[in-house]
Amino acid sequence: MKFRELGKTGLRVSEIGLGCEHLDGKPYAQVEATINAALEHGVNIMDVFMPGREIRENIARALGNRRKEVILQGHIGSSDIRQQYDISRDMPTVKQYFEDALRIFGGYIDLGMMFFIDSDEDYKNVFETDFIKYVEHLKKEGYIGHIGFSSHNPSTAIKVINTGLPEMMLFSINPAFDMLPSEEYIFDHFDSGFAPDLFRGIDPKRAELYKLCSQKGIGITVMKTLGAGKLLSPEHSPFAKPLTVPQCVHYALSRPAVASVMLGCQTPEELAAAMQYFDLDDSQKDYSDILGTMRNDFKGNCVYCSHCQPCPAEIDIATVIKYLDIAQLDTANIPPSIRSHYKSLAHNGADCIECGNCESRCPFSVPIIEKMAEAERLLG
Repeated sequence: MKFRELGKTGLRVSEIGLGCEHLDGKPYAQVEATINAALEHGVNIMDVFMPGREIRENIARALGNRRKEVILQGHIGSSDIRQQYDISRDMPTVKQYFEDALRIFGGYIDLGMMFFIDSDEDYKNVFETDFIKYVEHLKKEGYIGHIGFSSHNPSTAIKVINTGLPEMMLFSINPAFDMLPSEEYIFDHFDSGFAPDLFRGIDPKRAELYKLCSQKGIGITVMKTLGAGKLLSPEHSPFAKPLTVPQCVHYALSRPAVASVMLGCQTPEELAAAMQYFDLDDSQKDYSDILGTMRNDFKGNCVYCSHCQPCPAEIDIATVIKYLDIAQLDTANIPPSIRSHYKSLAHNGADCIECGNCESRCPFSVPIIEKMAEAERLLG
């Protein structure tokens, strides 16, 4: 294992960390075996954003007296409403779930992460409310070691960093996301490809974010490294051929200020496979020949351009289809967070009045009415 400094936190973290989301719902024996394998391979940073008590207790039990060997990312504002992952800024709820995490993990979380700051509204609900006072209280009283945050939006992340409060962040980084304009939502997973005018190299706003992090000593841990597995799939990759796990890891670790890539390994075997990254030479990790192969065959597929707007029913059509696209990749295992985000929309597929205005404006002949119904069927 190799280690890097996590920005100005001064913490030394393993280049490959463990994102524990996919251990949620697994039997304890599997959780224990995976945690043990991670520690044996030198992994010393783990992300525990999941709000459920059982998974937290299983991880704590598996760590046992080795808790101090691990740097934990614990999220403030991650809640579990009706067995669905959710984002909360309601202070009694926020305190309930985070203080439960503190109890389970020995009264201390190394990296206290302000959860899911992706928009101006998210920013206001954190920095213009008692939420931020609570975070500062946790740091002052020693319940958290360092203040961090998670985001998928480079513009919002820059705004958060410029407050001067966070020391690090968890951010979504992979080649596809980096090539999207900052105004595009990162849950853009495409069956057929990107619009050519979107493919212009790394988005300037993301480049600005990475540079700012380097300048201010904001360490980055990485999520969505594999694009939820889509970048590995010949069918779903936005490139002409899929990337490999080592190529995705290498890409993320090549970004400025990145310290650790949090992989969602579910078994000891998956961890061992990921660790082969360190045994490969540079040619086996090189991704440069793939990045120029963006596809251009997207008739019938939404590219989230929003030419369909405005909708008389006020549906954010692109966002609904983004969530639907993710759900359709594996309908038997729809991420709880996607279902929760869909339900939190002010208007969704259930509100479609089937007027057809959107379809008449769509330049890619997307069957939008059909997709609204399917979104409600899968996610409603």
